Amino acid sequence: MKQTLNVRLSQQLTLSPQLRQAIYLLQLSTLELNEEIDKMLEDNPLLEKDESDTEDDLPDLPAESVKSSSDTDTALPESEPDYSSDAGSDAEANFDANDEDSFEDIPTAFDAPDALEQEDFVMTSDMGGVGEDDDDLAPQIASGVSLREHLLAQLSMSVIEDTHRNIIEVMIDELNEDGYLSMTSAEFCEQYQEMLGVTPALFEQSLALLQTFEPTGVGARNLSECLVLQLQALPESEIQQAALAMARHHLPEVAKRAFSTIRRFVRVSEEVIEQAVRLIRTLNPRPGLLFSSDRADHVIPDTIVVKENGHWVAKLNDAAIPKIRINQLYAKFLPARREESGNKPAYLQEAHWLLRNIQQRFETILKVSNTIVDRQQRFFDHGPIAMQPMVLKDVAELLSLHESTISRVTSRKYMLTPQGVFELKYFFSSGITTSTGGVAASTAIRTLIKQIVTEESPKAPLSDQQISELLDKEGIMIARRTVAKYRESLSIPPAHLRKARF
Repeated sequence: MKQTLNVRLSQQLTLSPQLRQAIYLLQLSTLELNEEIDKMLEDNPLLEKDESDTEDDLPDLPAESVKSSSDTDTALPESEPDYSSDAGSDAEANFDANDEDSFEDIPTAFDAPDALEQEDFVMTSDMGGVGEDDDDLAPQIASGVSLREHLLAQLSMSVIEDTHRNIIEVMIDELNEDGYLSMTSAEFCEQYQEMLGVTPALFEQSLALLQTFEPTGVGARNLSECLVLQLQALPESEIQQAALAMARHHLPEVAKRAFSTIRRFVRVSEEVIEQAVRLIRTLNPRPGLLFSSDRADHVIPDTIVVKENGHWVAKLNDAAIPKIRINQLYAKFLPARREESGNKPAYLQEAHWLLRNIQQRFETILKVSNTIVDRQQRFFDHGPIAMQPMVLKDVAELLSLHESTISRVTSRKYMLTPQGVFELKYFFSSGITTSTGGVAASTAIRTLIKQIVTEESPKAPLSDQQISELLDKEGIMIARRTVAKYRESLSIPPAHLRKARF
């Protein structure tokens, strides 16, 4: 084989440490952010929690050393992290780690604004903070490993193509607390087609890979699939095969212990059926709960929706904003430049990065929250039935950000509204065309289906076809199978199981 030398020009985009940290902090939940900050407080002697109400006791330091910790209203510097493109293709941030001027506009303290003594939520800072009047909103530190962390750890150790890896990572974010994937193939593809290039075939392949992770049954789309995944992991036997058939097709009969009905379809003895039922009852219908905390942690809303001048707007929740600052006394004696610090860590540089990235994180969350609130004004007045269809691309285009950034911002970030506390992802749903040419959100249609079932006669429950016809009269053209899909996602049993027996 002849060896040759070739010269090839290529472009390679790299991420600066600052931008990597910005992206990492952006995707953390509030509880995880507090955990991360606690670790940084232990590692960096310049960082400290700001628990003082006054600053009279702070030492006077030269302006060229660090800025006063009272300067919490400093605008974001021009070199703020760029979220406008995907994390995997972001260019090097415009930040010179060795340039002392780079720290010129970075705040040396990041603090929640003081609450005003008013009964209602009010704006208390330029960042749109909300008064911290409720002790229940105090940050709670999560303990143990979450289901998401457990699955991401397995993903990082798996030999999987990047195409599937990216899809699986988003699927993990879409899992509910039970470990179920509540989105169908069509909904997932519609939501993430442009972001991930996902197709129905890629969806099924990626989901099959996710379903090989522990705990067994994770990634299932319904109870039947969850039980089947667990049964398939058991050694093959007559009882296991009978249980598989029952989990796939006869779960309602299993719940009612209707053995005679099951025997008409599963050709085994009654003894095998009884043992198969006992086997099914040993399975875990909610594998994700294995990673739930033993104690109940309050969800800390990142933003709070309030009404101002007849218009709903989002404000940052002070309870979610960490109160940290740079210790000015220590900063006076530590060099800011890495080359001047020798083998010592560049603590001041890292502290500045952290404060700027935390501020940028909450700025981005607030921008996305307000964009969602502007689009969903009717929801806050009338509830889910008034939800408007919206996808990640809509918000990304309005804010000139990448869809992956919107996905990170809306994952495990919560909004306190007059209708309750919701994850930001809740407000995204696909749409179905109406007879008038408009579009109805799938969330609104689910709410209508639930309302129809609630009002039906217990003696004569409506079939999926009848519900489809009722929705058609309301101008919502929806197929029977789509009604069945939405009904199942609401955990509403079919008509024959809803019928009251007198």
